Amino acid sequence: MKQYYLDVYKNKNILITGGLGFIGSTIANRLAGTAKEITLVDSLIPQYGGNLFNIDAIQDKVNVNIADVRDEASMNVLVKNKHYLFNMAGTLSHIDSMTDPYTDLEINCRSQLTILEACRKNNRDIKIVLAGTRGEYGRIEKTPVDESHPLLPTDVNGINKIAGGLYHLVYNNAYGIRSASIRLTNTYGPRHQMRHSKQGYLNWFLRLAMENKEITIYDNGTAKRDFIYVDDAVEAFLRVCASDDTNGQYYNLGSGRAVSILESAEAVIEVAGSGKIKHVEYPKDKKAIEIGDFIADYSKIKNTVGWEPETSFKDGLKKTYEFYKKYKEYYF
Repeated sequence: MKQYYLDVYKNKNILITGGLGFIGSTIANRLAGTAKEITLVDSLIPQYGGNLFNIDAIQDKVNVNIADVRDEASMNVLVKNKHYLFNMAGTLSHIDSMTDPYTDLEINCRSQLTILEACRKNNRDIKIVLAGTRGEYGRIEKTPVDESHPLLPTDVNGINKIAGGLYHLVYNNAYGIRSASIRLTNTYGPRHQMRHSKQGYLNWFLRLAMENKEITIYDNGTAKRDFIYVDDAVEAFLRVCASDDTNGQYYNLGSGRAVSILESAEAVIEVAGSGKIKHVEYPKDKKAIEIGDFIADYSKIKNTVGWEPETSFKDGLKKTYEFYKKYKEYYF
């Protein structure tokens, strides 16, 4: 089944926005040697996560364009003659979206319209898969969360990510630009930035443990999360992008197993063989936008394209640790 999805991309031209980032670069590494041409677009804004080392092993197999996806002139050119677009560009920080909502609006809304307008004007035959987020659901009313769950965002980022997804749905329905969106839950693994915790806390926990520092847990750490290893997430993007049955649809990813924040910290310390846990009171600004337990129902994507996660939480952590143990100088 996997080989079938890779075959779809043979001799095709691929565009990946946010292509030097965590998931975008992993898609590029996966498709290198299969696709005819892979073009990566990234602004390399320091705090976001783009890293040229992410494509070190395939740098002779990809084209890199340092550009901002908000730039209309750049995107009008870049979308031409592309068959598939993995639209990974965006900002993920919930806290930053509350302290600087205008930047979040620009990157998660304006940029999406720029990309879609470029496709409308220059390439309506392209297929797009957008990276969405579980934050679109906001405060959880019931678990597991399926795609019919109300959208009750607790922060500006969630609102803007909803809008970005809806723009893609509108352009799918109104202009026939085939689009789908994958709502990612906590994704972890190699090639994730390790300079701060704003784009996912598990990798940050791992850095702290590897440096034998304290991992801060708010209150008792019983809130549950659903973790996805990056290779499994990439498999989902490849399958959804390759199938026209997914056009105009949203899909959740999930692991089928909930892990509390405290349990995840303990697992990180066990893998790293160092680090310690410190409990502190939940900061008011972060508690105000807490979503509650999140466990995803991924039956829709399973039923549509046959996707299921393959990497256990423990195995994924081991792989992530081994990667950063070897390459930490490029990330820490």
